[in-house]
Amino acid sequence: MSVQVYGINHLAIEVDDVAKAVAFYEDVFQLEKMDEGEGDAFFKIGEHQFLAIFKVEKLQPDRTKHFGLMVRDEAQLEEVREKLTKKYGIKLIKGFRCDFHDPFGNRIQVVDLHDESLVWLLPYQEVQKAGIKFLDPK
Repeated sequence: MSVQVYGINHLAIEVDDVAKAVAFYEDVFQLEKMDEGEGDAFFKIGEHQFLAIFKVEKLQPDRTKHFGLMVRDEAQLEEVREKLTKKYGIKLIKGFRCDFHDPFGNRIQVVDLHDESLVWLLPYQEVQKAGIKFLDPK
């Protein structure tokens, strides 16, 4: 018997202020906060995953350790960049389309569904619903 991984169930991040973290993730990504689950707060991400938020006393910012979120297209990616830089004063990490550290030091990468490195996502319902098509590079 061989093991088959179907995806990631959840991601967990550490914050020192849960209410501030909830407000940030609701505002920037319009994530839906769930009523119960693992952590001090948690949000639905996509169809089958969630983001768990845990309160800690001392934050330890991440350097390269990160997770990625997908948005629909370049327009939504730009909306995220705009909100991060203008509203929150967050600097984007150079050399990436939309990498940043949230107010708690967690490194986040945001990509869109048109990123060709995500071609493996084609079977997922979310991609099919969005009508994303990839060109054959030949």
